[in-house]
Amino acid sequence: QVQVVESGGGLVQPGGSLRLSCKASGRIFSAYNIIWYRQPPGKQREMVALVDGGNRRDYADSVKGRFSISRDNAKNTVYLQMNNLNADDTAIYYCKASFRGYEYWGQGTQVTVST
Repeated sequence: QVQVVESGGGLVQPGGSLRLSCKASGRIFSAYNIIWYRQPPGKQREMVALVDGGNRRDYADSVKGRFSISRDNAKNTVYLQMNNLNADDTAIYYCKASFRGYEYWGQGTQVTVST
């Protein structure tokens, strides 16, 4: 069983930055596809960014140029650097690890962008 834990959320002012971390257990972490999702209040969950086992990266249009995803396989961790945050980025951010059809979700971390 793969365990996924997100961290790094919090309250930030508009224009500020946060870095989220997603740590997943397992000896083959480098092969995992890691996807960040978010669920704003009252809305459906949406994909934010992903990095696959080959380090290919993709982003939702709404975050391109502001968010950056990276992975450190030695630490079994994927990072989501979020810059120039605005109120629309307020959401619970979830991390999913997937490998060969198996999916493992974390519990989420709250990001609130407000004055």
